[in-house]
Amino acid sequence: MFGIKLPKKQNLKRYNTLFGVLTKYGFEDVMASSKAKKFIPKNYLAKHPETEKLLSISTFERIRMVLEELGPSYVKLGQILSNRDDMLPPGLIKELEKLQDQAPSMPNFEVEKIISAELDIDCSQYFLSIEPTALAAASLAQVHKAQLLNGNWVVLKIQRPNISEVIASDISIMKEVAMALEKYSAHIKAIQPLKLVESFEKSITEELSFLREMDNLEHFAKNFEGNDAIYVPKGYRELSTDQILCMDWVDAIKVSELEKLREQNIDSRAVAKVGVDLYLEQVLEHGFFHADPHPGNIFVLPEVQKICFIDFGMMGTIMPNDKESLMELLLCFLKKDVKKIIPILKKIALKTDIPDEKKLEYDLYELVEGISNTSIRNIKLGITLEQFKNVLYENKITIPHYLYILIRALVIIEGVGLKLDPEFNITDNLKPYMAKITRKRFGLKRLFQKNVNRFQDYNALLDKLPADINEIVDKIKDGKLVIVHEHKGLNDFRKTLKTAFNRLVYAVIIAALSIGSALLVMADMPPKISGIPLLGAIGFLLSAVIGLVILISIYRNKEY
Repeated sequence: MFGIKLPKKQNLKRYNTLFGVLTKYGFEDVMASSKAKKFIPKNYLAKHPETEKLLSISTFERIRMVLEELGPSYVKLGQILSNRDDMLPPGLIKELEKLQDQAPSMPNFEVEKIISAELDIDCSQYFLSIEPTALAAASLAQVHKAQLLNGNWVVLKIQRPNISEVIASDISIMKEVAMALEKYSAHIKAIQPLKLVESFEKSITEELSFLREMDNLEHFAKNFEGNDAIYVPKGYRELSTDQILCMDWVDAIKVSELEKLREQNIDSRAVAKVGVDLYLEQVLEHGFFHADPHPGNIFVLPEVQKICFIDFGMMGTIMPNDKESLMELLLCFLKKDVKKIIPILKKIALKTDIPDEKKLEYDLYELVEGISNTSIRNIKLGITLEQFKNVLYENKITIPHYLYILIRALVIIEGVGLKLDPEFNITDNLKPYMAKITRKRFGLKRLFQKNVNRFQDYNALLDKLPADINEIVDKIKDGKLVIVHEHKGLNDFRKTLKTAFNRLVYAVIIAALSIGSALLVMADMPPKISGIPLLGAIGFLLSAVIGLVILISIYRNKEY
């Protein structure tokens, strides 16, 4: 139905698992929601406790269990969807939130043996103890608490065995399904499922490299040096590889644990403000931001009253020029200056193929007007960003990967703020940054730097100009100068000319056959049939057939 191609050989096993799990839970769900459940013998249920358990749980729990059973790739997708309150019912959101740090731990996992083999060390020379039971299990790895010889407590993040192969297979299947869905439905195509899968692939591939995560952790710590509002755990590079990450143990409370925060007399509204401020600082000042800021990755340290981010596997990076453009874009949105938004978008975009610039201007104006006509307390960033993405898609503007990550992350962080404070509005946090951006934009330092950069560009142009002119003159002298000139619509003209010429040729042939046949008939040339010269009759017949074919082709607009 969807036109899906036959799966690759290496994906057959995963396809089998996918369909098996969906069938299993789909069947159980039908049984649980129908009257047939009443007729299942009690003695059968007693012998099959797993079936009885499945029949007693809710549909939303089943969805979460399907994702868990399908493995890390689908768990990660579930984590992303757990922050989409605008799309999914509260009951399902509550279940998907359990995927953030409650993935099943690996059975028969020999921690010390794996650490010794991966780090090529004797664990007793580095650790006083390593807890065999997992402290937490995530979709890609599980975490074990350990104590170093110096007494410091650390956590060891250990990657699941063969996880890279499983994820590669899952992503391949996701791409095939996404492409099929895009062909099948224009509505689904508007959501750009293939781009979402590609973005997800890039993010999860980066997460699989723990040494890259160590680099991210150190970079993040350097950016926040001297900031008393945040705590960044220390990483131990000598005890880390691409499969194992060692960092300080953080004794803290998750931002989603509101009851525990109240028990410690911590104001959740203050946590929302400080946490989102720290996040906006990452985006607007550092240009290096946490790409997965869900509640399971943000903690509060009650003793020192600090915010702590963990899990630096997914990070977004904004280039300095793009960071300035993003700030200008934000200012233009607030000022409703649509005409300036378009050139900024073109500057940021990877590719623009805008069919109608006037339509783009109108779409952006409609979006901006919708924001300005809404009370600032009622503006939902997630909805606005989704509308903005739709405008970009409809007008064929392709934005960089980091912008997709940023849009998703901002939606997540807004959701975190709303959980901590139901009256939270991210625009309140943005106001100081807007004032700072405005001052920076018109500051003497920036204007001076801009003019210096402009002078350097002009100077570089003048330096290259003589050489470029000499090169052009040499090509003219050697007769090697080639000017490429494109005629738009030339192919259509050639096609029309070809059709007309073909029809003219056929007309000449018909005329020649008709005249020749008439001469043969007039000459009364044998052989004859019923007193009519045979060759003349054949000539007239061919003329009639060819003429009829040409008339039909003209009627049907065929190329004859």
